[in-house]
Amino acid sequence: MHLTFFGSSLVSCYWNGAATYYRGLLGALAERGHRITFCEPDAYDRQAHRDLLEDPSYARVIVYRSEAERNRLIAQAFAESDWVIKCSGVGVWDAELERAVAEGSGGDALTAFWDVDAPATLARLTADASDPFRACIPAYDHVFTYGGGPGVVAAYEHFGARACTPVYNGVDPAEHRPLNAPGEPAWDLLFMGNRLPDREARVDEFFLRAAQLYQEGRFALGGQGWEDKSMPPNVARLGHVPTAQHNRVNASARLVLNIHRESMVTNGWSPATRMFEAAGAAAPQITDAWEGIEDFFMPGTEILVARDGADVAELVRATDTTTARRIGEAGRRRALADHTYAQRAALVDTILREPVGSTV
Repeated sequence: MHLTFFGSSLVSCYWNGAATYYRGLLGALAERGHRITFCEPDAYDRQAHRDLLEDPSYARVIVYRSEAERNRLIAQAFAESDWVIKCSGVGVWDAELERAVAEGSGGDALTAFWDVDAPATLARLTADASDPFRACIPAYDHVFTYGGGPGVVAAYEHFGARACTPVYNGVDPAEHRPLNAPGEPAWDLLFMGNRLPDREARVDEFFLRAAQLYQEGRFALGGQGWEDKSMPPNVARLGHVPTAQHNRVNASARLVLNIHRESMVTNGWSPATRMFEAAGAAAPQITDAWEGIEDFFMPGTEILVARDGADVAELVRATDTTTARRIGEAGRRRALADHTYAQRAALVDTILREPVGSTV
């Protein structure tokens, strides 16, 4: 089948956390025989900060720069594709794209909305009864979400979705793997994540407070936007970590910390991409607590769970290297068994080939 996506960016991770999700999933869909076109705007300086210097082999990437180009691509997508899929968070012309794809429903091409931040979208819709996206939802043939579990499915169905399926991020064993010669850990605790409004307070608590409480520990912070943030002296600033270096950096830490955004924690069932990347590298992890974690990794044996910064500091202090490696290896086994992008793509493939409105 020919699938045309309108998303933020496939070739650049610059202020675009969804890129690795798109790459893993679309690459696995291509391996199942689908032809993929990915349309992305030239926005937010992403094209100047590409980390994929060449377009990926599994997708045709089209960069557009004007409303006229956008409209031409929409028309072309409906003329040539089996599915036309609008992803959330494109960053420019989101409402126009959502409306255009909804209005194109009912023809030869099927349509879908792919929400990479469903908790935030649903919170917005709940707060604003006049939000124009409300009218689009019943028109799409399917709604896919980056995650969110039962609560997200129920909420989208409440807003009129014909069918809604969470498709979680996962691990690509070819990209995320243990280092051949890891050596001694460079840091005791690593956190990678961009500075975002609904995450910063949680980073203050779970990472920076932990660093203050355990001053003997070596802490490292990667991601964009932290340059002017006050840090304890035992925190090393890594700045932006390119995607190609995620595996090496994850594998260089004794423990890797995951801090989810507030909306993801409130909703539950929203594991971050970094959890699966780190698991693929056999990096032992600490995650902030949220409902549904047991569906992905077992607390205590495959992942460690912290309620606050004091918990994080104590786990870093108390978890020796041998225990950490055992947890990391168990997490990797679980990820390879249950959470690969090939498995996610198999689920999506089944839905794409089924009658409209059916569920699995």
